[in-house]
Amino acid sequence: MMDFLLELRSEEIPARMQEKACADLARLFEGEIARAGLKADGIETYATPRRLALIARGLPVETAAVSEELKGPRADAPAQALEGFLKKTGLTRDQLVERTDPKGNAVLFAVIDKPGRATAEVLAEAIPAIVAAFPWPKSMRWGAASASSGSLRWVRPLQGIVALFGNDVVDCAVDGIRSGAATLGHRFHHPGEITIGNAGDYAAKLRAAHVILDPKERQAIIRDRAAALAAEAGLAVVPDEGLVAENAGLTEWPVPLLGRFDAAFLEVPREVIQLTLRTNQKYFVLNDQTGRLAAAFICVANIDAKDGGAAITAGNGKVLAARLSDARFFWEQDLKVPLAENAKKLDQIVFHEKLGTVADKVDRVAKLARWLVESGVVMPASAGMTKEALADLAEQAARLAKADLVTGMVGEFPELQGIMGGYYARAEGLPDAVADAIRDHYKPVGQGDEVPTAPVTVAVSLADKLDSLEQFFAIGETPTGSKDPFALRRSALGIIRLLMDNGLRFAIPADLLDFFADRLKVQQREAGVRHDLIDAVFALGGEDDLVRLLARVKALQAFVSTEDGRNLLAGYKRAANILKKEGVESLPVTPAKAGASGEGAGVRPHEMPAFAGMTDEKGLSYTPEKEEADLVAALDVAEPKAAAAIAAEDFEGAMQALAGLRGPIDAFFDKVTVNDADPAKRTARLGLLSRIRAAVHEVADFSRIEG
Repeated sequence: MMDFLLELRSEEIPARMQEKACADLARLFEGEIARAGLKADGIETYATPRRLALIARGLPVETAAVSEELKGPRADAPAQALEGFLKKTGLTRDQLVERTDPKGNAVLFAVIDKPGRATAEVLAEAIPAIVAAFPWPKSMRWGAASASSGSLRWVRPLQGIVALFGNDVVDCAVDGIRSGAATLGHRFHHPGEITIGNAGDYAAKLRAAHVILDPKERQAIIRDRAAALAAEAGLAVVPDEGLVAENAGLTEWPVPLLGRFDAAFLEVPREVIQLTLRTNQKYFVLNDQTGRLAAAFICVANIDAKDGGAAITAGNGKVLAARLSDARFFWEQDLKVPLAENAKKLDQIVFHEKLGTVADKVDRVAKLARWLVESGVVMPASAGMTKEALADLAEQAARLAKADLVTGMVGEFPELQGIMGGYYARAEGLPDAVADAIRDHYKPVGQGDEVPTAPVTVAVSLADKLDSLEQFFAIGETPTGSKDPFALRRSALGIIRLLMDNGLRFAIPADLLDFFADRLKVQQREAGVRHDLIDAVFALGGEDDLVRLLARVKALQAFVSTEDGRNLLAGYKRAANILKKEGVESLPVTPAKAGASGEGAGVRPHEMPAFAGMTDEKGLSYTPEKEEADLVAALDVAEPKAAAAIAAEDFEGAMQALAGLRGPIDAFFDKVTVNDADPAKRTARLGLLSRIRAAVHEVADFSRIEG
């Protein structure tokens, strides 16, 4: 058994593509060798900016003999079909095997025995196939051959291939690039060739040439050294694992360095500085000991500089100063224009061709935010604020919430919309509640994002998301499959979280209920709530209050996990199956005692001949059996208790009331014959089953519950 090393060396691979490229390389390699019956004991993949590498452990020197079976046409197929199959397999008619398929047809099969091969031959064929099939998100052609659309494509120009099986080179070529044992070290520290002996010395020889092969090790170096540099300066790194991975993907020999910038730039909002450092420069942000932003940064060099990195940090500091100067200019200019003036320019921005301008959306959101307060959906947080005052603040915030879209800062940094509006609102002396609402009205954006709780913010955030959903659904622009260009799924999840976290009672519009049901399943899956129970409650119809619905679902989930709940579910399904079998799914509830009343939504008693055996709607023409009478008595107790509990939104209490039916239902099915020869008995007992179903359906549609 031997190890195989493959290195595909190129110009710089974008950092964002490296992790997936490693996974794709392993997948393609496994697929190619599997065709020859090979499987490695283990596969390792690595990426640096200039190379993609794979090590396959424990491959045999030769492949085992394999037998491949191909299904052909039926034995009585036309000669032309048979001829094509024979040509494909290289066999003659008498070499085919005839078998009978499950339908009794005689089908021809080709059984091709393939002898073992040298593994090196398999690998030599696999390498060009892997390169040709590689699914880079973006790739390019280069050189003279690039004039042809059929020329080699790679993420960046491919420059070298190392292919070693054991100590021997696997000889192959890709677009004129022949495999070998030589690669290059670090671009600056070791630009010359290095010769690899085998997979075992690959990482060590690269390290000696200032290349750290494993991206995880490079990440650890960046993370640990950055923390140490910050600590030495009395500062702390703002954690950013995404930036750690990105810098590891940009360097083969990472060297973190600490630099500083003019503290005067700290007048600019923190988010602007952080975005400039992180997004534009790939620098780490630092806090001082009080948690405030420090006038310092950590960059990651790709070399061990002779001066300890002084020139690098000085140069990076100059670039950063220019960026921050631009940001300060935007900040100072934006402060000169009140948000209300900027809001007037929103009629120049198209929101959607069928939905008008951003100004039109703002007007809708402002009216909706006010209505949410005036209708009592969103209430003042304290006795010191009246509903009218809260409604005024909500409308004011909504009318200014999008005004920062026309500012210079948001034009430069679109990620800061809302955030900058909050700063500008505070700077011009608007109420804190208004500034906070402008800042946070997009929240929550993702599953882990903070959910607003301040009443003004909640009103504006809810109104903004509801408007988007209502308007886009009205014009038929709904999410399809994986496509959701207007982020409506995110808006729905945001609404769900706003309602749940704040306990808001709000009726979802009927045309959005199914959409919200799907989103609720997604949102609650992480909380361990079963999707079938959400379906069971939604199936009742008429439940448009998500807070109440989820309370019902959680009570139902707790109940069906108990023995009483499981047994009641089993009894319900038995009753429902009998009703379905008898074709009386719409059979009305048949009261067996005075005081119990109710009818199904379908057929009326007088319209069914089978009810002729009943003396009237309050009595029976026969004496019921004990278990039948006991079930009627249990229903007489459970039905009003469950109904009262549901009316009081005490869903746990409703479940407890229904739990009392478990024993009587079990006894009824054990002792009583539902489909009795006596039509009166049969009709009354089917009616009793229908009554069980109706009682249970007051809580949820148990037919939707799995298990």
